[in-house]
Amino acid sequence: MLRGFHKATSTWLGKTVMATIMGVLVISFAVWGIGDIFSGYGRNSVAEVGGTEISVEQFRQYYNDQLQRISRQLGKPVSQGQARALGLDRQILGQMVAEVTLDEKARQMHLGVSDQTIADKIRSDPTFNGPNGQFSRQRFEEIIREAGYTEARFVAEQRNVLLRRQIAQSISGDIVAPKTAVAALAQFRDEKRDIEFVALGPDQVGEIPAPSPEELKKYYDAHKAMFRAPEYRKLTLLSLSPADLANPAAITDAEAKTYYEQHKEQYGKPEKREIRQIIFPSEADAKAAREKIAKGASFNDIVKERGLKPTDTDIGMVAQSQVIDPAVAKAAFALKPGEVSQPIKGNFGTVLVTVGKIEPGEQKSYEQVAPQIKQQLAEVKARGKIGDLRDKIEDEKAAGSTLAEAAQKLGLKVRTIDAVDRAGRGPNGQPIAGLPKQPDVISAAFNSDVGVDNEALRLPDNGYLYFDVNGITPSHERAFDQVKGEVQTHWRNDEIAKRLKAKADDMVTKLKEGGTLAELASANKVQVQTANGIQRGQQSGFTSPKLVEAAFSMPKGVPGKTEGQKETEFYVYRVTKVEDPKLDMSTPEARAIADQVKNAYTNDIIGEYITQVENELGVSVNQTALNQVIGGEPGG
Repeated sequence: MLRGFHKATSTWLGKTVMATIMGVLVISFAVWGIGDIFSGYGRNSVAEVGGTEISVEQFRQYYNDQLQRISRQLGKPVSQGQARALGLDRQILGQMVAEVTLDEKARQMHLGVSDQTIADKIRSDPTFNGPNGQFSRQRFEEIIREAGYTEARFVAEQRNVLLRRQIAQSISGDIVAPKTAVAALAQFRDEKRDIEFVALGPDQVGEIPAPSPEELKKYYDAHKAMFRAPEYRKLTLLSLSPADLANPAAITDAEAKTYYEQHKEQYGKPEKREIRQIIFPSEADAKAAREKIAKGASFNDIVKERGLKPTDTDIGMVAQSQVIDPAVAKAAFALKPGEVSQPIKGNFGTVLVTVGKIEPGEQKSYEQVAPQIKQQLAEVKARGKIGDLRDKIEDEKAAGSTLAEAAQKLGLKVRTIDAVDRAGRGPNGQPIAGLPKQPDVISAAFNSDVGVDNEALRLPDNGYLYFDVNGITPSHERAFDQVKGEVQTHWRNDEIAKRLKAKADDMVTKLKEGGTLAELASANKVQVQTANGIQRGQQSGFTSPKLVEAAFSMPKGVPGKTEGQKETEFYVYRVTKVEDPKLDMSTPEARAIADQVKNAYTNDIIGEYITQVENELGVSVNQTALNQVIGGEPGG
């Protein structure tokens, strides 16, 4: 039977810490595992839950949807081989079986959700709102189509989700996170420490004699794998993004000028003025004050006379559109610096206004921004062509065309990269220019092979990136003479690392014998440094992450050592202060931790319930059919 996610991690602390660190991999309720449920039956079914079969095609679609979702969250594609290595195939199967289990239970309990409830839920989802902030039928259809849903399938899935949620909420109830559990997690997450340390580097090990040719060759022979030439791959790339497909030349001046006039404020900065105002209870009071100013009194004299502070009169350095009262705005932007207005009848009373500094505005002409506007409008038009071009490319690939051939037929441009390694570098060791960071096409290419029909990767701007692997140059050994300089550098760094470790060991020993860090620092010509308020897993200024991590492995006052981010760095340190967090359950931070713990307990309870229902209904999985989808070896 399926052993629910409650078996995946043995303690609530493990679950909550892992949820914090590996949250991107959390699927549905939690991480699922599968026990001894495999048997051979129903060639066209992957699994059976009670009397419900999960067909191969159903699971294939579900499995691919989930892998794509995880890939989007990670920012790089996850291959089927990687999915199996991570156990994602079993997690995804476990999730689907659990969902079908709850669906079966909902049918047994005769639960239902009205069509009106589902419609209201969809209409209230901001994901489907148009530019006016209201539900957009067109946007709804575009989004579910991009996600691979028909409307009927999406509505059916929403119905199932609502019914599953009814069952889950009725089982878990209103759980309250135990304060002890919240305190323990807060202690782990929010504990702060102060440390003192010294940083050791190449200067602390003295002169290192150059190695003999024999030593260098011996080092090369012992570390040949380090100096191998990497594997290179030849790639063809085809990008279907709005920027790539845009044709600014097709945008007329009339179109661009119309857009410019409608959005003129975007292409300049407005004049800003430093404005102050005094609000009077009556028009008569305002006129009396203005007469005093005409006779020589200053604006500030009137402010003091009325018992106001300068801050009470300050509107700030603002554009005319930022002044709430239109009458005040119009008057203020007609004044010269230092001039005081006549009484103004505003929305909030009669006021006197004065102006200080003036920052001139700037408006770019149409000619200055025309190329930018045409590119922008061309990209909007190109966005509507992407779906059609994607379908045509898929048709060409299905007919046996390579990516380059398909692009040529459709009048699209491809990019050929003759050689790139896993790090995105060419044979000269330099990064290949223009490779996108998202999606990670290099990782995808190295998880593929020559001749494989690869799925397009999604671009951040909702476009697609296609790739073909055209050739592979295997990794191979490089002769000693080719890499002699690299060998010498690595040999020297290894020697420095050995000597630094020995020196750090000696310093730790002396500290334990009663020496002080200041004395040892002086003897080694380094300075004692401090880092205060460091926390687990958080960046702390320029302090090495490895030093921060090590600081939480030693008790207060006990000296320790750790290597740095580079092999030629070492640290000797001591924890000087440990500050335990004070737990105040009313703070947002404490409530967030409580929610984490509550979710972990809720997952456990729902998991136990699902396991019980699975036992009642009976669950079996056809491994042979499963392997058709996940690409595993026959038999498991």
